[in-house]
Amino acid sequence: MLAELSLLLESVPGEAVLTDYRDAVLIENCLGKHTVATRAISFQRLKELYALDEGVPMFRVLRQLWCESHPSRPLLALLMGLARDPLLRATAAPIIQVPAGVEVMRQSVQEALANSVGTRFNEATLDTVVRNTMSSWTQSGHLRGRSRKVRERVEATPAATAFALLLGYLPGKRGYRLFETPWAAVLDSDPGRLLDLAGDARRLGLLDLKQSGSMLDVSFPRLKAMERELTVGTN
Repeated sequence: MLAELSLLLESVPGEAVLTDYRDAVLIENCLGKHTVATRAISFQRLKELYALDEGVPMFRVLRQLWCESHPSRPLLALLMGLARDPLLRATAAPIIQVPAGVEVMRQSVQEALANSVGTRFNEATLDTVVRNTMSSWTQSGHLRGRSRKVRERVEATPAATAFALLLGYLPGKRGYRLFETPWAAVLDSDPGRLLDLAGDARRLGLLDLKQSGSMLDVSFPRLKAMERELTVGTN
């Protein structure tokens, strides 16, 4: 829902609360939906994926980075979606592992989802989820094409790198291990390249990076006000 999220965040000021986002979608129809029902469905899905609540620290981080780096937005949206949606997260491995230029087989994505959900979904529901998640990976730049999806290599940015490192930081990863998480893998960059991007993020004030020999310390002083909430697992 990259287009919808973009429209919503452009329509609502940064200090808004959840009800402001709801009113923008349901009353002001900032997404341009044709019926009240589709407005409600769109708002519910956006809320599930992105929280839309300043009380959720990860949304505050997303909103901050969203305003500062326009080219990062597709990756920021995907990373947030992966953090909150287990179905989207289940499709990551069969897509990320495919080399650039190679077709991503729909069957492999569907099998990964089926293994994740067990018998909870019937064939029709699985097919819908696969279609929606493949669309998400296309919007993020990891896939191209309509019926035939081919793997593309995305271009990581300092802001997206900072967000991916933060997502790895929350469950306790530290040092060089931050560059080897599933979040980092989404950026299609080797650890050396990600370390360079982290250095760029440090110069932009998005994180703090200290390297001495084999030791590496990454922290997020700019986000210190919410660091305690993040550390205890609010996302």
